[in-house]
Amino acid sequence: MNHIGRIFQLTIFGESHGKCVGVVLDGVPAGIPLKEEDFTFDLARRKSGSLGTTPRIETDQICLESGVFQGATTGGAILIRFLNENTKSKDYSNLLVHPRPSHADFVAEKKYHGHQDYRGGGSFSGRLTLGLVAAGVIAKKLLKKVEFHTSIINLGGSTNPDEFEQILRSTTKEQDSIGGIVQIVSKNIGIGLGEPYFDSLESTISHLLFSVGGVKGVSFGIGFDGVSLRGSEFNDSIINEQGQTQTNHNGGINGGISNGNDLVLSVFVKPTPSIGRAQETYHFENHQVEELKIEGRHDTAVVLRAQVVLEACVAIALADAYLVKQALEGEERNE
Repeated sequence: MNHIGRIFQLTIFGESHGKCVGVVLDGVPAGIPLKEEDFTFDLARRKSGSLGTTPRIETDQICLESGVFQGATTGGAILIRFLNENTKSKDYSNLLVHPRPSHADFVAEKKYHGHQDYRGGGSFSGRLTLGLVAAGVIAKKLLKKVEFHTSIINLGGSTNPDEFEQILRSTTKEQDSIGGIVQIVSKNIGIGLGEPYFDSLESTISHLLFSVGGVKGVSFGIGFDGVSLRGSEFNDSIINEQGQTQTNHNGGINGGISNGNDLVLSVFVKPTPSIGRAQETYHFENHQVEELKIEGRHDTAVVLRAQVVLEACVAIALADAYLVKQALEGEERNE
């Protein structure tokens, strides 16, 4: 549903063109310093306005409604809200009968029988990822020693960053879209995060990542490229008492548990389904395939703004895993 987490729990709410979007966080320990300014940097990383992003500009002014007192968390539920201020709902009214290809329009209509808020994608919109970014900021405060290094390693099929700007310009001019691959490296996460079987570290991280619209693939370490290696080549040899390995093909996880090496993962984000270019797709009132020209404001490459969202998902999963490990170790000590 809209809720996830074992100890570090979050619930997202809102729709793209509703009054607001946001997140409710529970299980956050008391006494963590927190103020609105702490969110500025990561929220700015998600903002639009640069080449390849949507022309829709929102202030994204954060409102900390509860769970914070005198500059620190109280241990109670934290409610964070963002107002929707720049909406153009008229752009989407025709999509009930002429749904966009590869978008949630069709399945939402069938699942919710017309009761869904279809404006701007409603609850399926990337607008809701604001709550994930905000939750990620708080998660990172729990992970004091962890460093996150996030970058796009493939944009539209190119692995050369020098080509990215031209690819974005030409794709935007053609009123089309492109996807990309984001790599996230998390350093200093320590040993012992993850609770196999069903809460293995890969499982909990992937669960969050796949909740982000547009994510179609997640791999750890060398990922699918490892298919060409034999075991003697793939295996990560341990070279010291700290568990450091000579290679990191497993991406810092063995048996669903972090092994102390860098956590390395890659995420494929598909091309934005909403494009200005005309497409042929089924019209449910006219009972035939017809041309659809989508109006509205959309990202040429949503992967650009997704970087901080995906990083936040990893931070949320790690924070929850850290609190679970802490709780279990506490129980063991009390036995």
